[in-house]
Amino acid sequence: MLRPARTISAFFLAAAALWGASAHAEDKLYEIKKTDAKVAVGTKGTTSVTIATKNGWHVNGEAPITLSLTPPAGITLAKAKLARADLAASTQESARFDVAFEAAETGSKVIAAEAHFVICQETACKPVKETLSLTVDVSAAAPAKDKPAKRAKKKA
Repeated sequence: MLRPARTISAFFLAAAALWGASAHAEDKLYEIKKTDAKVAVGTKGTTSVTIATKNGWHVNGEAPITLSLTPPAGITLAKAKLARADLAASTQESARFDVAFEAAETGSKVIAAEAHFVICQETACKPVKETLSLTVDVSAAAPAKDKPAKRAKKKA
């Protein structure tokens, strides 16, 4: 006869093992790829976020897909919320947002982002919310180079 404490412990261990296997399997349904940016202060730049599906899943072409952005001080975004119409590239297997910005002060900056999208396979769909960070390294502006004065051509 099993003791109640052992039975309960065994149940929780089995449940934890199943939960861990389920969470691990979900990690393989898609991947978020991001590019970090390096720009000089006072210039415009672009970083990107790509959602890439795996293992027979695809990006739902009809469901809403958004990328909400929160810039830090010193970064101005061209648009704070991107939607399906703003996708730079879109296929069944992936979707890419390009995030345009302008840097006004030097330093390492982090743009907070939250992506909402739906991935599907033949028998099921799964809504997804991902929180991520986009790093922007802003360096001091390069010193302006003096251009040599143009000489007037002499007529012979």
